Amino acid sequence: MNLEYARFAMGKRFDEAPFGIDHGPFLTGAYAPVFDEKVLEDLEVEGEIPADLNGVYLRNGPDQRFEPKAMHHPFDGDGMLFNAHFNNGKVTIRNKWVRTEGWQKEDQTGHSEYWGIMSSLKESQSQPMKDTANTDVIGHAGVAVASWYLAGEPYLVDPITLETLGPAPYTAAPGYGFSAHPKVDEVTGDLLYFDYFHQAPHMTYGVVGPDKQLKHHVEIPLPGNRLPHDMAVTEHYSILHDLPVWHCEEAYAAGRHKILFNADTPARFGVIPRFGKTEELKWFEFSPCFLYHVVNSWEEGDEIVMVACRFMPVINEDGSIDEARTAKNIAELRMDARLWEYRMNLATGEGKEKCLNPDFNVEFPSYDSSRTGRFTQWGYLVDHDPDTLHWIGIRKFNTTTGECVGSWTDDPIHAWYNEPWFAPADNPESEDHGYVVTFVWNDLTKEQQLQIFDARDISKGPIARVKMPIRVPQGFHACWMAANRIGKAA
Repeated sequence: MNLEYARFAMGKRFDEAPFGIDHGPFLTGAYAPVFDEKVLEDLEVEGEIPADLNGVYLRNGPDQRFEPKAMHHPFDGDGMLFNAHFNNGKVTIRNKWVRTEGWQKEDQTGHSEYWGIMSSLKESQSQPMKDTANTDVIGHAGVAVASWYLAGEPYLVDPITLETLGPAPYTAAPGYGFSAHPKVDEVTGDLLYFDYFHQAPHMTYGVVGPDKQLKHHVEIPLPGNRLPHDMAVTEHYSILHDLPVWHCEEAYAAGRHKILFNADTPARFGVIPRFGKTEELKWFEFSPCFLYHVVNSWEEGDEIVMVACRFMPVINEDGSIDEARTAKNIAELRMDARLWEYRMNLATGEGKEKCLNPDFNVEFPSYDSSRTGRFTQWGYLVDHDPDTLHWIGIRKFNTTTGECVGSWTDDPIHAWYNEPWFAPADNPESEDHGYVVTFVWNDLTKEQQLQIFDARDISKGPIARVKMPIRVPQGFHACWMAANRIGKAA
């Protein structure tokens, strides 16, 4: 990496950086942290921000504040939220760290107090790991909820000011954690989540009401330690994942985080009524794979339909699965995924699966979240480059046929897109009547933009480009909160 680029990537003069570039590749270039919290108003706009786009786009991601103690992984970085608040044709952009317990401790000491997932374990006492709340962000009961990859403590955040309101009050025994990908039913106001942990029963499932109180919680026994990442919900059911990815017990005993992929173990999805008991859980088996992210799920008669991004195992020349390389790709977030449909028949117990589109490596999906758990025809996903978290464009898919009906990229090599989210127009006339919002960084021109697309035809390109004086480090997940959901129960 050339020195001038390194200086820019680190956000300040290279020789004044608080830490160097020898902690791995995820602290430089598009991943490099920023160190200032900003409020940006009256920004230059190319095009016009729609007047019927009202609400807030939030994006969570890692932003390492102090020099790490060892090799750095993106999941180690302090959670930093960026938002774009749209109000009657204007936008204000903010960024702010999530003030987790670990962040506050390090704020007092002025240096790293914790180890990362490449050098420690969540449960370690000698080399404690920080719950960074850096992975996902959702809107529930009028506020934003930030959560962490390894099922940590969720934090409530004001979606407009980004002030941390404190830990959420609804985690429960035995894991006392909260998955990175809870789901919110915007019709009922319920928040549905799972927790996973190394000891039996290995998973629990819970439901939080629109009053932010835990209203249901049950154990989900699994055959052993697992590392699930997402779940799905329908109007009446939740779908929990038991996938053939787990800790290497030898490494775990030595205090290291190493995952294994087992090609002899099927992927299983467990369907449970929203307020069901453990014994009501029904498991369905499918071909071995890993799933990072679900698009959406819904009911069709007796069938549960789940559309997801299936992580494609690495295949050897003889047709067998290369377990080691598959596990390494999963661990390094080197995603090779295809849009996939799973069907689970509750009456017959039969499960079916099919690839919806074999042509595109797509991930980090979004859709109209007001329809979570109900049929959605359209999904909006990122085009994935083999590099970790390098998303080179966005695509719109028909979730029934798998057809890609539109796509856009500014630059298939140098553009770095963030997870896009669909934002309905104020008075939508169809499911896709609205906008797709995302941050985009160009590492050649050194330009940061917030881009807005007409969701009905994203191939036209952005209808508005908001030019930003600060870079958004490449991160993880985003969400959209409509204006009528901010500051109120969902």
